[in-house]
Amino acid sequence: MKISIVLPIKNEEDCILAVLTEIVDTLEKENVPYEMVCVNDNSTDGTLQILQQLAGKNKNIQVVNRAQPSGFGRAVKDGLMHATGDCMAIVMGDGSDDPADIVKYYSLLCAGYDCVFGSRFLRESKVRDYPKLKLFINRLANNFIRCLFLMKFNDTTNAFKAYRREVIEAVSPIQALHFNITAEIPLKALVRGFNYGVIPVNWYGRTSGVSKLKITDMGKKYLFTVLYVWLEKLLVWDDLPKKMETSANGT
Repeated sequence: MKISIVLPIKNEEDCILAVLTEIVDTLEKENVPYEMVCVNDNSTDGTLQILQQLAGKNKNIQVVNRAQPSGFGRAVKDGLMHATGDCMAIVMGDGSDDPADIVKYYSLLCAGYDCVFGSRFLRESKVRDYPKLKLFINRLANNFIRCLFLMKFNDTTNAFKAYRREVIEAVSPIQALHFNITAEIPLKALVRGFNYGVIPVNWYGRTSGVSKLKITDMGKKYLFTVLYVWLEKLLVWDDLPKKMETSANGT
């Protein structure tokens, strides 16, 4: 089974070479069949040139160069559309996600899970340099989602997740154009009855570049997306069997 690594990337010239090199090295060391779908979301620095050079050296790397308008959700959707793998992992292009966790995701997908969700807020998770204000808002938002959907998973807004191809097909068309896509895809998968595993993952604060997430601008978009999927669940999908959630050890 081949996994497509979808990376939305915008103005990451200082770190993208190291990020992609570490992911490739990790996957090849573990003999994971892969492709890298690198979506350049209207970068204005040297990001595109670096991506093109890497793609010229590695046939498993493809570059999707987006036109305006930009947007994290738009970049993710373009990446998913170009992906050819049997499963797909959405990975941040800033180096915040641990490549070793991609291998864990892949193993669980091969074991039969439809989705694998990583949580940065489990006992075994390792989180470094998470901004305090962002952490406070994150916990409020994710606890609200947990209560609304009556689930245990506590990190819905984390972009770093993996899905089988049939899940992405089932949740399409995807509406979100910005970071609220991180909530739309997993919540739609949940209410459609797909099973998922949850594992602790590591998260590292960026050491270069600037975060593209503007919390004050995204609050209403996240709320709209969550309520939209919740209403869809109540009106359309509640007759489906309950979803299955398990941890990495199958409990």
